[in-house]
Amino acid sequence: MAWRIGVDSGGTFTDVCLFDDQTGRLEIWKVPSTPDDPSRGISTGVAEGLSTVGGHPDEVSFLGHGTTVATNALIELRGVKTGLIVTDGFRDLLEIGRQKRPSLYDMNVEKPEILVSRDRRIEVPERLRSDGSVDTPLSEEAVRAAVSRLSEADVKAIAVCFIYGFLNTEHEAAARRIIEEEFPGVFVSTSHEVAPEFREYERLSTTVVNAYLGPVMQSYIHRLQQRLKDLGVKTTPHLTQSNGGVIGFETAADLPVRTVLSGPSTGVVAAQAIGRMAGLSNLITFDVGGTSSDVALLQNGVCKLTGEANVHGYPIKAPMLDIHTVGAGGGSIAYVDSGGLLKVGPRSAGADPGPVCYGRGNTEPTVTDANIVLQTLNPVEILGGRMKVRRDLAVEAVQRLADRLGLGVMETAQGIISVVTANMAKAIRVISVQRGHDPRDYALMAFGGAGPLHAARLAKELDISKIIVPRTPGTLCALGLLLTDLRADFAISRLAQLTEEALPDVQEGFAKLERQALDWFEQEGIAADRQIITRTVDMRYIGQNYELSVPVPAGPISEGTFAALAEGFAQAHQQRFGFIAEGEAVQLVTLRVEAAGIVSKAEFVPQPDAGPSPDAAQIGTRDVYMPEAGQFVSCPVYARESLAAGNRITGPAIVEQMDTTTVVLPGMQAVVDPYLNLILEA
Repeated sequence: MAWRIGVDSGGTFTDVCLFDDQTGRLEIWKVPSTPDDPSRGISTGVAEGLSTVGGHPDEVSFLGHGTTVATNALIELRGVKTGLIVTDGFRDLLEIGRQKRPSLYDMNVEKPEILVSRDRRIEVPERLRSDGSVDTPLSEEAVRAAVSRLSEADVKAIAVCFIYGFLNTEHEAAARRIIEEEFPGVFVSTSHEVAPEFREYERLSTTVVNAYLGPVMQSYIHRLQQRLKDLGVKTTPHLTQSNGGVIGFETAADLPVRTVLSGPSTGVVAAQAIGRMAGLSNLITFDVGGTSSDVALLQNGVCKLTGEANVHGYPIKAPMLDIHTVGAGGGSIAYVDSGGLLKVGPRSAGADPGPVCYGRGNTEPTVTDANIVLQTLNPVEILGGRMKVRRDLAVEAVQRLADRLGLGVMETAQGIISVVTANMAKAIRVISVQRGHDPRDYALMAFGGAGPLHAARLAKELDISKIIVPRTPGTLCALGLLLTDLRADFAISRLAQLTEEALPDVQEGFAKLERQALDWFEQEGIAADRQIITRTVDMRYIGQNYELSVPVPAGPISEGTFAALAEGFAQAHQQRFGFIAEGEAVQLVTLRVEAAGIVSKAEFVPQPDAGPSPDAAQIGTRDVYMPEAGQFVSCPVYARESLAAGNRITGPAIVEQMDTTTVVLPGMQAVVDPYLNLILEA
């Protein structure tokens, strides 16, 4: 046997997906996450998963891993003491930022903590002009003095960001050399290696975040490598990037900022593959875990990349799938605010103590508790019987909230579901309606441990007529690791008007990026017939603040390429903003190259039609509270693993499986497709 394993380490559970290349056997496993040391939960999950399928660690041919280590360290401010060396006069840029107020009318809004205190931000004489030429040479003596000060301050990482350092790397490279000479062992992050792009504040922020997280990620990766080695896994493990691809552990240790959306990105990759199998190319992905909901829009089977995102208040310039996250998950806590209104999230009960029904000491009701009270979730046990739950504790917690609201316990539980559904719908409107897409034109792909549980009501809220629940929705992010490729992104800023005069600069820029891509292919040992290079350009009207990404046609860069870019930009601008500014000059901003190394992936075989009757999969009935009826309604309960292709279910009904529960509302039909996806339609 040759097992391919994908592992997704979340805030509540660590998911393991095992696929046998030779037989096509697919198995899943879940273990509680270990927030104090996520590598322990991962090695435990891999060991238990292999034991379950009768596999051995030396039979593992691929191991991919998605992690929230970098994200959680940033959210919880558990990075290392960091120093910063900048161009003379730019010491306070990290704190000043763009002088924008994210909440214009909120007088009490809290700004994110500055990751480098002012005494550890040191200026050195150096200056480059906007064309990359040297105005003031770098003072190496000043750099050595700065490193000495930071060494005395006992920093664990140093970020270096010079003005226009992305155009000319000599000064930053010299600073790195001096740091490594004077302060061996310290983690070094330079802006031209982390984010070689225009916009000094965002480049600085990204470089600082990378330095702040670097030693944390290095320590985690080394622990995980040792645990996997002790387990007997011999294959080289890979880590997911925010762009949906995977990279080697060492690259991830150097560039942790590229893993801040490591976990949810592979769920989108898996959704792309499943959408193709189901014959659906326009999808909205809906991934609900214990802490958050992650949503993304796929048009024509593609989720767009974005070159910049704001992660918990910190701007980051790194290639990532365009995923929008809100604090609305199964563990999100329900409460009454100062105005007497019911609110849900973003605070979460997490993995420990978890929801009230886990019986681990939490007394604040969560979304999961509401579902236990309503009995949409099994009120006795979850995870296929591996975890017992206490409905009585959940009822008591919701009752305390109901007393404060002056409502009944069932009304309050349903109210929690309605509020969290509204929060989820708002997130989807951000990536659809606000960007010129009608959600009614898309199918909803529901996954994560709680996605299928809430999908039907969310689809009803958004008037979406079709829902896809994959075969293993609770572990889809882990499955995505078996469906993705090795991937690296390269970028260079070239501010120039879209005219013939810019052609040589653009040709030279793309040639440089493609050389970097080829070097990466060689470093990763990717054969020539498995190499794919994709080019895009970030473009805008002159005077605009933000850019739109436009694909570059294949072939040499020529005047015809520029004509195609002009047309592509006009179409993208019309889609996003609803108009085209005829006659306005268009500007090229950043050239991008994506290098993909195609790897062998898990493949799925369609199953023969077994007929419409699902009776063989029915395991009982359960009274479930339905607000449409205002009372409990007896619903058939089906075991997902026993459903066969062609089976049809009429709502109301409940479909249970180890990793999730799917609710089929009254008036809905659910059918199992040949790939064992569950398709719900109103």
